[in-house]
Amino acid sequence: MPCQGHYNRLAAVPLADLSLTSYLGHMLRVFKMLIKEYRVILPLTVEEYQVAQLFSVAEASKNETGGGEGIEVLKNEPFDNYPLLGGKYSKGQYTYKIYHLASKVPTFIRLLVPKGALEIHEEAWNAYPYCRTIITNPGYMKENFSILIESYHIADRGNQENVHELSAEKLKKREIVTIDIGNDPINQADYKPDEDPSKFSSQKTGRGPLQSNWIESVQPVMTCYKLVTVEFKWFGLQSRVENFIQRSERRLFTTFHRQLFCWMDRWHGLTMEDIRSIEEKTKEELDKQRNVGEVRGMKADGD
Repeated sequence: MPCQGHYNRLAAVPLADLSLTSYLGHMLRVFKMLIKEYRVILPLTVEEYQVAQLFSVAEASKNETGGGEGIEVLKNEPFDNYPLLGGKYSKGQYTYKIYHLASKVPTFIRLLVPKGALEIHEEAWNAYPYCRTIITNPGYMKENFSILIESYHIADRGNQENVHELSAEKLKKREIVTIDIGNDPINQADYKPDEDPSKFSSQKTGRGPLQSNWIESVQPVMTCYKLVTVEFKWFGLQSRVENFIQRSERRLFTTFHRQLFCWMDRWHGLTMEDIRSIEEKTKEELDKQRNVGEVRGMKADGD
């Protein structure tokens, strides 16, 4: 079902009463993009997080792949001379992945798009501590769909106003969402006792469990500032899909970072050389795993 809200707003403005200029202006207001900044606070150093994130991405990829769905890694290579954040960063690691989704999108989307259209392409330029990720659907939605995720990792408690150097116009549109991996509720389907930061205690570092007001006093501490800009231009569905994507991003960021913290004793002490070796082995496993067994991992939690 298309989102009735869009039809209601448009129905309130008779087209005969609109000049071309005002009608286009009205359509631009309808097709405005959603901008949210998720702030994930963690009891880690910025240096630790670089290894922790890459290790956890590899592990989570295996958990999300099987039964014809999952993640296909096409490229994982160094890049240079690609300016990011106004030229502050320009080199790092480039990855290009395809996500074969199907069960991970709402039913109302699966009913509308043709078979094979549910492939999402992800390009990421990781110039740590800054990373830019662009998600598209070139096979079907083309320029009418994109998710831009800009991540900045900083040693603080999530209290900086504008780390992404947004313009005044974008700041007005931005909504800030703070994620507390120790206390925030999560989807029941995502809960695992051994991935609960409020119960986990690291044998290697002594950190955890994360309870009560841990954010105010924990050391070390850092924040992942994740700016997510969603653009989906499909008349009648835009608001519904953009809100679904933003809900999914929050769910993903929360679950992923709960896992990352609780996997600490598996990644703590690894080097970047270890990580590159793990990534290469993971790529081989994903290629084998994707086409066998049952569908695995997180599914859409509502239509």
